[in-house]
Amino acid sequence: MSKPAAAPPKYTRIVLKLSGEALQSGKDTICSEVVRGIAQQIKEVKELGVEVAIVMGGGNIFRGLSGSVHGIDRTTGDYMGMLATVINGLALQDALEKMGVHTRVQTAIEMHEVAEPFIRRRAIRHLEKGRVVVFVAGTGNPYFSTDTTAALRANEVDADVILKATKVDGVYDSDPKKNPAAKRYEKLSFLDALKGRLKVMDSTAFSLCMDNSIPIVVFDLFRNGNIKRVVMGEKVGTLVTD
Repeated sequence: MSKPAAAPPKYTRIVLKLSGEALQSGKDTICSEVVRGIAQQIKEVKELGVEVAIVMGGGNIFRGLSGSVHGIDRTTGDYMGMLATVINGLALQDALEKMGVHTRVQTAIEMHEVAEPFIRRRAIRHLEKGRVVVFVAGTGNPYFSTDTTAALRANEVDADVILKATKVDGVYDSDPKKNPAAKRYEKLSFLDALKGRLKVMDSTAFSLCMDNSIPIVVFDLFRNGNIKRVVMGEKVGTLVTD
């Protein structure tokens, strides 16, 4: 008897939002072992035929908002944070390409010797050709978070979903670190998330997703294989949708 056909992925084009802190381990600002582990998960998803775009954060190196607390001008600090995302994006690109995954880094701030400028049509073409596209430097504007970048790029490249990789296994009604009885949601509507003031993403990013009906899955990145499980439609983390 022939084997039954494998189920197709639930999502065919994704935007994966990675925080800069996801690349950290102990005293290492960028841990090569952690980066390789993330790259391996992305490779597994690519092998399913899924088109993958990634939005990188930079909080492991510098965060503009926290810099302003220490006297750095907020606009200057935000640009410094954008440059931090470029460093992280290049580290991830290096790990992916060493695994044979063709990758392009596109930046919202032009730096031709380092990465391509973000051009929407070119980004979509890269995805169609099976390349991973890593978006760095945020939106290119201060006062906008990389959450907002993820929502914006997901709309621009017509992604099916935003996968928000975190250190927790979903969205809770209260902080699970402070409240052992905190309830985790498997599924939420955008309106319920707003009413409950649940911090899924910042308000600008969340509004972009809600207005354009782009679902968000919040999940634990550090359980190996979780990106693939989400893409295949398994009940991992919390799905926020219409």
